[in-house]
Amino acid sequence: MASTAAFVELEQGAKVISQLIAQNLKKFDQAKALFTRNQLQRLDGENKQLTIDVKTLQHQLIELETAAGIKQVPKPVVSCTPTPTSTPASGIITEAPKKEAPSTPAPSEPKKAKEQKKGKGGAAAAPVDDTIDVGRLDMRVGRIIKCEKHPDADALYVEQIDVGESAPRTVVSGLVRHVPLDQMQNRLVVVLCNLKPAKMRGVESRAMVMCASSPDKVEIMEVPADSKPGTPVVCPPYTHRPDEQLNPKKKIWETVAEDLKVSAEGFAEWKGQPLLIGSESKMTAPTLRGVHVK
Repeated sequence: MASTAAFVELEQGAKVISQLIAQNLKKFDQAKALFTRNQLQRLDGENKQLTIDVKTLQHQLIELETAAGIKQVPKPVVSCTPTPTSTPASGIITEAPKKEAPSTPAPSEPKKAKEQKKGKGGAAAAPVDDTIDVGRLDMRVGRIIKCEKHPDADALYVEQIDVGESAPRTVVSGLVRHVPLDQMQNRLVVVLCNLKPAKMRGVESRAMVMCASSPDKVEIMEVPADSKPGTPVVCPPYTHRPDEQLNPKKKIWETVAEDLKVSAEGFAEWKGQPLLIGSESKMTAPTLRGVHVK
């Protein structure tokens, strides 16, 4: 009888031990999973920071080489216009301004034919479509790889934006009061790339981040998460033929901007036609509707 009681007691003890082992194993697995997840998040953050540091150092190296007189050879870029680019500086393809046609009355047909033969070998020059429409804008997808406060202006950010070129572009944006700094980092945006560069409180801005804008609120236009930097923004049926640099005297951007708006459905449009990322996806505003995009 005593041996039977002892056996039962041992059996119950074994069950308790098994339960304790199972509970501890479960806790161990949970701790292991949490540790692994934290390590992966840390490594992902370090990798993103390393990517930003590499691009920044690459840009600094290009600037130093340029200052030392070392010529930068740009990557070949497929252009929608036949106009050749100028000699690159700092490894970035700079754009040669187009020759403006003299503001004289349109010549008669015989005179036009004669002027077209003034090229090399008497070849006729290609006709230039100077109609002012959205096709003249060089809008592209960009990724902000670094963003910091302007050293001399509280309301301005200074961003380094990858727009598919050999080095990022420096862009100055007045978004401090509208977008927190942490939401600017590693963010996909749409950038207008062929405005004339302008200095803003001592820092030259070489593009503009496109935003939906009202008197009280500004929102950065959004693109699909799988969009690639450098992808052009087009607006069929208008032909995409961006100027190398918009001439401020001709007010091309100002004229186009009057009809560049956010639709009632939330996507960017020009005169009722949606703007498309690489001819497929739309660029959208998070909440604003019926306001200008600029």
